[in-house]
Amino acid sequence: MATEINGIDKNQLACRKQEELVPTLSGQELVGILKEDTCKQLIREAIDSLNYSYTPYSEFKVGAALLTKDYQIIKGCNIENATYTPTNCAERTAFFKAISEGNKDFLAIAIVGGKNGVLTDYCPPCGVCRQVMMEFCNPKSFLVILAKSENDYWIYTLEELLPMGFSPSNLNR
Repeated sequence: MATEINGIDKNQLACRKQEELVPTLSGQELVGILKEDTCKQLIREAIDSLNYSYTPYSEFKVGAALLTKDYQIIKGCNIENATYTPTNCAERTAFFKAISEGNKDFLAIAIVGGKNGVLTDYCPPCGVCRQVMMEFCNPKSFLVILAKSENDYWIYTLEELLPMGFSPSNLNR
């Protein structure tokens, strides 16, 4: 097994601990772009976003913190509606807020969630949110951080969560 990936020593990768690295090396070379303190800050901001979640029906709160290429953090929370269809997920709230403020280049997103805001498990993005990410992010380099706490998290590339995703490039074929 290689010890270096694109010049990055895999033992020094910041966000995935050595024992958590996937055997295929998928996405590992990109994990080094985020320092561990950046990952933890994103997780803290996502946890803070839970305070603004509007979930009177499901009581399942989700918070997200989106990192732009220039290291701005844009937060989002889920917002429910009595008719359910207009409900917006935390991830899409963060993306739409960022895009409406002129941001178009993104590095990573941290996502947390749980019933009444209690984080008991990882909270992966739904299919619609994954598709929105695919619209605006490079699936090979965009990182998705799923966290139970600041010290308990997994990191995936978007491509790992949405293999063979449909993107704007598919329309040009």
